[in-house]
Amino acid sequence: MGGIVYLVGAGPGDPGLLTLKGERLLREADVVVYDYLAAPGLLSLARPSAKIIYVGKSASDHAMPQEGINRLLVDEAKAGNKVVRLKGGDPYIFGRGGEEALELWKEGIPFEVVPGISSTVAAAAYAGIPLTHRGFSSQVALITGHEDPTKKGSAHDWAALARMGTLVSVMGAANLASISEKLIAHGKDPGTPAAMIQWGATPRQRVAQGTLAALPGKAKELGIGAPALLVVGPVVGLRDRLDWFGKKPLLGKRILVTRSRDQASRLSEALAGLGAFAVERPLIRIVPVAPNPGLAERLKRLSDYKYLVLTSPNGARILMEALFAEGLDSRALFGLRIAAIGPGTAGALAAYGLRADIVPKSFVAEGILEAMKGGPKGPALIARAREARDVLPAGLKEMGFEPDLVALYDTLPVGPMDIDSELLREPPDACCLASASTARGLAEIVPEERRGDFPCVSIGPITTAEARRLGLKVATEAQESTIPGLVKATLGFLGAKGLQGMP
Repeated sequence: MGGIVYLVGAGPGDPGLLTLKGERLLREADVVVYDYLAAPGLLSLARPSAKIIYVGKSASDHAMPQEGINRLLVDEAKAGNKVVRLKGGDPYIFGRGGEEALELWKEGIPFEVVPGISSTVAAAAYAGIPLTHRGFSSQVALITGHEDPTKKGSAHDWAALARMGTLVSVMGAANLASISEKLIAHGKDPGTPAAMIQWGATPRQRVAQGTLAALPGKAKELGIGAPALLVVGPVVGLRDRLDWFGKKPLLGKRILVTRSRDQASRLSEALAGLGAFAVERPLIRIVPVAPNPGLAERLKRLSDYKYLVLTSPNGARILMEALFAEGLDSRALFGLRIAAIGPGTAGALAAYGLRADIVPKSFVAEGILEAMKGGPKGPALIARAREARDVLPAGLKEMGFEPDLVALYDTLPVGPMDIDSELLREPPDACCLASASTARGLAEIVPEERRGDFPCVSIGPITTAEARRLGLKVATEAQESTIPGLVKATLGFLGAKGLQGMP
């Protein structure tokens, strides 16, 4: 079967703004060709076997010339691949997608275009600027501030643009002063409200706002550069009332997320929803014990136990998958009292239609012991990670229970890796530690003499103790050992406003 190319708009920078069709195609792609402005987090949607190729272009750095990109798309499609060309914003709005589509047409390559949310619309919306408003503007003009240098003169009709209700210019950061002068020279009121938005619709967003005449100086003073969007018109004056994104309590904060790769998304999404830039560096991986004859043998005689004790969401999922693999289902748990170490583990069980009988108030092993104290004694199957503290089995035995341990998985480091130089050069505002194993993973990749530069937010006392033992700086600890609790503690540590909105 022949190949095909999909020109997919990646949206303006917020990964959540990718279209559903774009997400599906990314998951199916054999090859992903992405550029400078496509959100890096979107690449995690691609299959592990997919070929990922960076061809980004910024004002001063071209990873690959346009002709090379065109040739690459043609060659990969001719090789029979399903190619996703992931482009920032919308492929056809100042994205050179039209040039790529024409090259594909010329070569007889099948292609489709998946529109994306253009930065011209999204950056303005995230800055609190509606491009149209019945009381202010019913016209919008979109122009590029960086025209083709091979053209003779400017293609812009500056007199007509000066009369527009709203003018939006992309790629014009370097030419802001010139654009301002030309508009004023052709009749635009120098006092017209204007704004320059850098890295719009991302946690790095910054905005310079002022009059058309004063904006170049303000943008220079703030160091606003590419990529940036210029908006000129009365609608900019609404920003002081409509700037919803700028009020995000963690806007601009860089927070290191250290959970395993398959668990990081929930924490990252929660932080991103508060405006933070979640830097994902998975430091551990969860590997089920396989083969696991001990688990299989115990699953066949579950009726011998009075209790099933689960100490993590991973454990709950792995145990249920093993149960199904043995040809059993949740009916095999009939008669067992199930103890879950916290709401996360209870939630993982709920996904299988099971309700935990025991969920302690304190989400640690000691909490389970307290919750089970005074209950009827009997055999208790403790299913957990291979390496775990002895507190739980020892405590249950001391109270008269008959604990039986089975290892479900290993928590392993991701392997030899170096923390990137940017993170060492500019440490994050906070590091979220969701387990003792992630604390160990962080200590392995951060030099001992630099560990004090990485302020950590710990999910609970066990993680805190391990982090401090390793010389990590624990700035604060979550009052509730859950992901929402970790997020709330991060908010408190960073002195962010809006805590009253947290659960």
